[in-house]
Amino acid sequence: MQKLKLYGFNNLTKTLSFNLYDICYANTVKDRQSYIEYIDEYYNAQRLTAILKDVAKRIGAHVLNIAQQDYEPQGASVTMLIAEEEIPASLVGHLDKSHLTVHTYPESHPHNGVCTFRADIDVSTCGEISPLNTLEKLIKSFDSDIITMDYRVRGFTRSESGGKIFMDHDIMSIQDFIPHDILKKYDTYDVNLYEERIFHTSMMLREYDLDNYLFNLDAVDLKEKTRSRIERNLEREMQEIFYGKNFEG
Repeated sequence: MQKLKLYGFNNLTKTLSFNLYDICYANTVKDRQSYIEYIDEYYNAQRLTAILKDVAKRIGAHVLNIAQQDYEPQGASVTMLIAEEEIPASLVGHLDKSHLTVHTYPESHPHNGVCTFRADIDVSTCGEISPLNTLEKLIKSFDSDIITMDYRVRGFTRSESGGKIFMDHDIMSIQDFIPHDILKKYDTYDVNLYEERIFHTSMMLREYDLDNYLFNLDAVDLKEKTRSRIERNLEREMQEIFYGKNFEG
């Protein structure tokens, strides 16, 4: 697209929100607690900060400030202010329009052994840098079973003649910005409100190896009846998250 000639700064706000889910089966209460402790340590604030720093670098943003926190009994958060251009430290306090945030939520089902780890990520930018450029990095960093994404453009900027510009780039679907090698692994659906500049995409992994979903267990050691029950519980968990509703039975 030809570069827009604007009057002043491009102050359109472009926000991409992710919910990324990893599903697991842990047989006992002790195993479920161990899984939560494991995932909580693996995705601690330090590692999440490293991921967000890499994301900022990939979209051409400069990190201004980082706040990170690990929580008790579980979970972590990182907030990162970013700018399109490198600026003197004395101006850091005045730039709060672009940011990256991540929050984690490990939890488990009280009865059927299913554990779910969720990471919520928001990438909000203004100017020329685009949060859509973070898609490949974030999806591959978490290697998730379920991904839900919302993209919204808010506000307006002005052309040199004074006319309002409500969208500064072409988009029909979030999927347009996800590499094909990733998309082919997932079932997807979209809800797009073009005139409202709101775009939604949900993705669910098509195929999986049960061994990758068992915590402290091997599929080969399971009886067929037990294996089938676990697979049903995992599939139900994934489908309920994908469709956003509880299934009866």
